[in-house]
Amino acid sequence: MKHFTSVDDIQDLNELIALAKNIKQAPFANKKTGENKTLGLLFFNPSLRTRLSTQKAALNLGMDAIVMNLNTEGWALEFEDGVVMDGNKAEHIKEAAQVVSQYCDIIAVRSFPTLTDKQKDEEEQVISAFKKYASVPVISLEGATEHPLQAVADALTIEEYKTVKRPKVVLTWAPHPKALPHAVPNSFVKVMKKANVDFVITHPEGYELNPEFTKGVTITHNQDEAFADADFIYAKNWSNYIDYGQITCKDPSWTVTADKMKLTNNAKFMHCLPVRRNMIVTDEVLDSETSIVIAQANNRTYAAQAILTKILEHGE
Repeated sequence: MKHFTSVDDIQDLNELIALAKNIKQAPFANKKTGENKTLGLLFFNPSLRTRLSTQKAALNLGMDAIVMNLNTEGWALEFEDGVVMDGNKAEHIKEAAQVVSQYCDIIAVRSFPTLTDKQKDEEEQVISAFKKYASVPVISLEGATEHPLQAVADALTIEEYKTVKRPKVVLTWAPHPKALPHAVPNSFVKVMKKANVDFVITHPEGYELNPEFTKGVTITHNQDEAFADADFIYAKNWSNYIDYGQITCKDPSWTVTADKMKLTNNAKFMHCLPVRRNMIVTDEVLDSETSIVIAQANNRTYAAQAILTKILEHGE
C-alpha cells in the first residue's frame, strides 16, 4: 500500500481487518515499525476522533506525530495552476507538499468538500494535490468524497459484533440541520460492497448518493422495509447529491427511534459521531445496550494503525 486515500486502495479487506484485530489485541507489539519515522497530520477542517485516533495509532507504532491546523497556523495555500498569486493565498501546494515531505515520512490530510462545486469536490482537489506533489505516502483523514479510515473502523466493528456469517447491514439517511458531506456514506458503501454482508441503503426520494458508488446495491425509500430483520443499522445524514449540497428534506420521520429498532433483528446501532441527539437518533436508542457507537469510535485507532503498518511495511 503506497497511499491510502480511498477504500479502493484496500486490496484484501479480510486481510486488513484481520491485521486490525491482531493489532487491537497487542497495540504496542510493533513499536519498532515506526521508529525514527514521522507522521504529519494536516487539518483544513475540525476533527476529534480522526485526529486523536490517528495520532495515537502513530504513537503505538513508535512514530512521532506532528499536527498542524492549516486554516489557523499556516499560510493560505493555492491549489490552482497558472494563477497570478496576488490575492490572499501566500503559498502554492507545489512547494508546500514538497517541503512537508522533507519533514515527514507520511502525510495525512483532512479536507472537507465545498458542497457547491461538485466537479472540484469529486476531483478531490486538496488530497489529490498532496498526492501529486508530495514525495512520501499520503493518507486521507477524510476528503471531499471519501472517509476511508472511518470505513475500515466500521468494517472492523461489524466483524466483531456480527452473530451470523452474513449479516444484514442497513445504511439509513437521517435528518440534520446542516448540509453534510457524502464522504462517510460513500466510503461505507464501498467497504460494504467488499464485505460479506447483505447490504441495503434507505433514504428519502431524491437523496440518492453518487450512482458510481451505489451501483449494484439494493436501495429503498421505505425505511421500515429496510429495517426489517436487520442486524446493523448505520445512521448518517448527507446533503442532496443531485441538487448538490442542498438540504431538500428534513422529514423527522426518518429519525432512528426505539420503535423502528424493534423492526430489526435486535440490531446494533452505529454512527460515525459526532451525532445530533433526537434528530439523527433518539436518546433511547443511542444510550441503549444495542448502541455500539463508542466501540466503533475506539476502533478508529486500530483501523488507522493497520493502515500505517501497511504503508510503513511497503516502504521497507
